[in-house]
Amino acid sequence: MKRILIIDDEVNIGLLLSKFLTRNGFNVDTATSGVSAHDYLSKEHYDLVLCDYRLEDTDGKEMLIKIKESYPQTGVIIITGYSDIKLAVELIKLGAYDYITKPLYPDEILNTINKAIDTQIALNDSIVENAREVQKTRVPKPVYNQVENFVAGQSIASKELLKQIQLVAPTSYSVILTGESGTGKESVAKAIHLNSPRRDNPFVAMDCGSLTKELAGSEFFGHEKGSFTGALNTKIGHFEMANGGTLFLDEVGNLSYEIQAALLRTVQERKIKRIGSTKEIDLDVRIIVATNENLSNAIQKGRFREDLYHRFNEFSINLPPLSQRGKDIMVFAKTFLDFANEELGRNVLGFSKDVEECFLTYNWPGNVRELKNVVRRATLLTETDEIQLKALPLEISTDAKVTAIENTIHKNHEKSRDLKNAASEAEYEAILKVLREVNFNKTKAAKILNIDRKTLYNKMKAINLDT
Repeated sequence: MKRILIIDDEVNIGLLLSKFLTRNGFNVDTATSGVSAHDYLSKEHYDLVLCDYRLEDTDGKEMLIKIKESYPQTGVIIITGYSDIKLAVELIKLGAYDYITKPLYPDEILNTINKAIDTQIALNDSIVENAREVQKTRVPKPVYNQVENFVAGQSIASKELLKQIQLVAPTSYSVILTGESGTGKESVAKAIHLNSPRRDNPFVAMDCGSLTKELAGSEFFGHEKGSFTGALNTKIGHFEMANGGTLFLDEVGNLSYEIQAALLRTVQERKIKRIGSTKEIDLDVRIIVATNENLSNAIQKGRFREDLYHRFNEFSINLPPLSQRGKDIMVFAKTFLDFANEELGRNVLGFSKDVEECFLTYNWPGNVRELKNVVRRATLLTETDEIQLKALPLEISTDAKVTAIENTIHKNHEKSRDLKNAASEAEYEAILKVLREVNFNKTKAAKILNIDRKTLYNKMKAINLDT
């Protein structure tokens, strides 16, 4: 019989929960404070703790931290009277299985409790099995570098990202990956999969952004031959293909509300039916979703279901843009150069100093994806040992020139108090700003600046920006 500890300073709520869970086959104890809860925990083993967030002598966060430190084999669910997504994310990152808001619904909380206990048992079994393996042989090294485009850098942002991957990979948690387009969300998803107990089972990626309402059901769940016009053969859906492994849903925020409802049912029940079939198929699939938009805002606008969001959001990782990765940019660039050399049969050894400076100052709006494409293109164009500035796309090499000119203007401005020079510098700063905004389209820039193209060319030439 599974043992549960309820921690709630509202005696009536603790009593109701205790009676309900006892009727459903659990052995239950109740504590009304943090002190008494620790007393219970020191004397008995509990499979799960249900802890109210607000207690008279402490709070749920402190209780969670202490329980995970002292009793790591005990699962924890936090209960609260108000919904706070930021707090929920923080608690789950600290090790809570889930975060439930009052009022409590019997079927929902019973389902959550059973899943939490099953997850904790699986996690404990995994820990025991890992310990046995360590005794038999050396622990295998993480396989992050086997994932294309995944580079474990040395910046603070990169180390934090790697730490979160290492934390969540061994669990069965669903994960939401957020970040700008091109930051490598699919690579992170693959890294999580390959460092999880599911590594030997399928990793199936699905682009939700390209799905129509008509196709989505068939792509997710599959269909039987003849189930609708055009169904000439039986089709296996992505959920079934990923069974036993990991399903990665990219740009999940683009799914229609109707498909979100079908997804919610599948995630809750862990069963699917192919379109046109009456047979249910059991699922054992870990779900990792990615989005480049704020799903909390999408929920407020009515474009994304809050209940589905919370099903997905057992753990979340935010991927920093490439511009925030510091010198790791060159670590990425050198890795992509190795890929490009192998792909193209080249032997380019590195990057010129000008190119390195350019890479480190450029904003990289397309993030890792843009950097990879730039390096591949430059490798193809380079016939010497080093990639030179001329092998880069015009907008990047020009951006480097603009940055150098801006630095010169700022230095001159600091030294000079001449009014004429100040006016000239302000004019050139305005020109450079507009050129950046229109991606160096001279026609557009001249129109915005309200000057003719010839005048713009002359002014650009005057500051050695005649690209």
